[in-house]
Amino acid sequence: PGTSRKSRCRLGSWGENVLDQSFLVINKDCVLSFLSQCREVIQNSKEVLSLLQEKNPTFKPVLAIIQAGDDNLMQEINQNLAEEAGLNITHICLPPDSSEAEIIDEILKINEDTRVHGLALQISENSFSNKVLNALKPEKDVDGVTDINLGRLVRGDAHECYVSPVARAVIELLEKSGVNLDGKKMLVIGAHGSLEAALQCLFQRRGSMTMSSQWKTPQLQSKLHEADIVVLGSPKPEEIPLSWIQPGTTVLNCSHDFLSGKLGCGSLGVHFNGLIAEDDVSLLAAALRIQNMVSSGRRWLREQQHTRWRLHCLKLQPLSPVPSDLEISRAQTPKAVEVLAKEIGLLADEIEIYGKSKAKVRLSLLERLKDQADGKYVLVAGITPTPLGEGKSTVTVGLVQALTAHLNINSFACLRQPSQGPTFGVKGGAAGGGYAQVIPMEEFNLHLTGDIHAITAANNLLAAAIDTRILHENTQTDKALYNRLVPSVNGVREFSSIQLARLKKLGINKTDPNALTEEEIGKFARLNIDPSTITWQRVLDTNDRFLRKITIGQAPTEKGYSRQAQFDIAVASEIMAVLALTDSLVDMKERLGRMVVASDKNGQPVTAEDLGVTGALTVLMKDAIKPNLMQTLEGTPVFVHAGPFANIAHGNSSVLADKIALKLVGEEGFVVTEAGFGADIGMEKFFNIKCRASGLVPNAVVLVATVRALKMHGGGPGVSLLLPSSKHTFLKISLSLKTSLNEYRCKTTNVFITRTDTRAEIDLVCELAKRAGAFDAVPCYHWSIGGKGSVELARAVRDAANKGSRFRFLYDVQLPIVEKIRTIAQAVYGARDIELSPEAQSKIDRYTQQGFGNLPICMAKTHLSLSHQPDKKGVPRDFILPISDVRASIGAGFIYPLVGTMSTMPGLPTRPCFYDIDLDTETEQVKGLF
Repeated sequence: PGTSRKSRCRLGSWGENVLDQSFLVINKDCVLSFLSQCREVIQNSKEVLSLLQEKNPTFKPVLAIIQAGDDNLMQEINQNLAEEAGLNITHICLPPDSSEAEIIDEILKINEDTRVHGLALQISENSFSNKVLNALKPEKDVDGVTDINLGRLVRGDAHECYVSPVARAVIELLEKSGVNLDGKKMLVIGAHGSLEAALQCLFQRRGSMTMSSQWKTPQLQSKLHEADIVVLGSPKPEEIPLSWIQPGTTVLNCSHDFLSGKLGCGSLGVHFNGLIAEDDVSLLAAALRIQNMVSSGRRWLREQQHTRWRLHCLKLQPLSPVPSDLEISRAQTPKAVEVLAKEIGLLADEIEIYGKSKAKVRLSLLERLKDQADGKYVLVAGITPTPLGEGKSTVTVGLVQALTAHLNINSFACLRQPSQGPTFGVKGGAAGGGYAQVIPMEEFNLHLTGDIHAITAANNLLAAAIDTRILHENTQTDKALYNRLVPSVNGVREFSSIQLARLKKLGINKTDPNALTEEEIGKFARLNIDPSTITWQRVLDTNDRFLRKITIGQAPTEKGYSRQAQFDIAVASEIMAVLALTDSLVDMKERLGRMVVASDKNGQPVTAEDLGVTGALTVLMKDAIKPNLMQTLEGTPVFVHAGPFANIAHGNSSVLADKIALKLVGEEGFVVTEAGFGADIGMEKFFNIKCRASGLVPNAVVLVATVRALKMHGGGPGVSLLLPSSKHTFLKISLSLKTSLNEYRCKTTNVFITRTDTRAEIDLVCELAKRAGAFDAVPCYHWSIGGKGSVELARAVRDAANKGSRFRFLYDVQLPIVEKIRTIAQAVYGARDIELSPEAQSKIDRYTQQGFGNLPICMAKTHLSLSHQPDKKGVPRDFILPISDVRASIGAGFIYPLVGTMSTMPGLPTRPCFYDIDLDTETEQVKGLF
């Protein structure tokens, strides 16, 4: 009876120490019964959590408690109970006089912290404004105080919400003690807001008649006389006599403020057949809060697992004849990108919104979904195309529209970002076409989120660093150069991190700049770049033929240092290839540092790391590494990320976009990506470069073939004349198609035809495709009617992907460089052999000597023929493939031989696309963009 109300509870262990709890008791059995009830709740929570952790070993729910005050009683109770159940608690302690804005600021931080699964508030009653309570995310509101959770409780959806642990504790204490609530009159005194509402709702559900009152209500005494059960929601004022409560009335004291942690005064407890106990409501409520936390964690895990998206697809109203791509794009209103992100399972803190219809996705998603099973992986490739392309992007978009909008299967398209060069040149954009495209198409084709600009800036910073370093080394002594590289700042001289890395590479194990010898100073300060070996060029995302050869360094300030150089198109930069093949920020930084820009005068490679520019390049690329989220015309998700050229680079969208998409679609979903140009270029590089880098294996390949291209390669007329073909023409077509199918032995290959003339032609090509080894051949019409026109294709892809594949690489990377080149030339192009120029052989010898001989091969050749000659259509045979030069992209991780003459800077045609592109200055709408 003399136990202090201010004593602290020790709940770390149950049983022998129960009498140490802060209870006022008459009967020890009552206390043990109550403790047994609390222990049962905690034990049940612990068992549920253990079951969850069997499948998710690293999962451990975290309860965050925001406290504004000094009383730590409830904090201690929560901490002990959490430890007993296996949860973690993070405690944010604010000053007692914290403002509403300060409390809300902390709540919003916790809302967006994906590591936290529940949030409770220990703040004064005066701080519980609607703004504070409803700042909580309902899914983290384990005390059930938000309007959404209360609304669901009132509506009868208790299984979909969190119910106030205090209100639940009151009900459970009564029911466990044998009190029959049906028909009883219940009075709540001094309770406010969520607690009052929850108590009334729970009692009414059990047949009780409920009343509520404040302590200063004039009719309080008469209400107390009527009540069978009284629940005290706040401390009893001294002026209210105990005699107002009738003998035999069951009284529960909730005056311990479960949110503020402050104990109420007064001696009322719970009357169960003459037994009195205090604080058991608060303690049981604490245990039930832990139970809510486990439920929150279980719900969170369920959301991370594969579920079929509740995607609101956009309706199409196709017109005939089919309008321009831009008109079709404008006629459709895209969903807000944050809505799309939520529909596919992205959290609010995992996207960075750019305008209304595009966003970047943060790489933290991969860590969150690391235990999620990947979906099926599908590649869209094409036969050797016409100069106007084969429509692979259009097919990719049409296929995912069919899968998601019409078959209700989670699917993602992963596309490359188009260069500004083709957009304003001759080809046009790469957003798809007709009723199978990415929207808004003008944003897709122009700037997007600035990734190519970031690559341009990083590339040219490195180019400037190369020539600047040569200039300074040519005009300064070792000592002067060293003093400028490692200056004294405020009397302190120290190496930067990247300079320490260079010292380590040189075998100099010193960290004091003043301790280097003259010889070590010379080794450190001089890169001794051989200007004739520089392979790093400046870039520009514009077709400009007059920059193919330039002379730099003609100003008098460059002191006579000049050399011939050139500009490449920005997407030909090795940094673009690095972006497309990296799998993390750490990996990207390492790849950027490994990029070889030249050789020194001793024949050793000089890297970006040697120039000290790796960190700066990474800073410029830190946002570009995040994939860009957009949508198709039918509102299905698309990642647009990276855009390496398919001739001199590997021509595929990013590994990161594919990996994130595979997690988001779930085990039963599909990720459809495309490879640039024909199967001899894009698909070969997808298999032997991208799949090696990513570790991913495709489940199926869709090979795009148009009657137009088959006619051209079969010996028919040019692409401007689509006349019915002769039997002789189709005989040659079958050879061309069979060659594409046999480049790799892939069981799950699909071939389909799009935009053809006659039914007879379609049937003939489908038959020839199946005869050549295709799993199926399916005509589709997504260009004219959207995803509905590719449903048959989608079903064929689903069936093919479920059959399993026998994927294997074409060559072993340990083979000599020459043998790997020969293997691709013979097995893929059909060449008899290769012929190396003296320069190519010299480069191969140098790269082998430098230790780069075990990299995969990225052949740079024309996309218009299987051979090196663009006008050689069909399936050329018995030709010798000339290798004019060999270059290395060490950061990206491949060697690229140049087949014949290859231009890395396209030129503008006589009448470029920009003649038709304009801006309506009143509406700010782009006109004439395809």
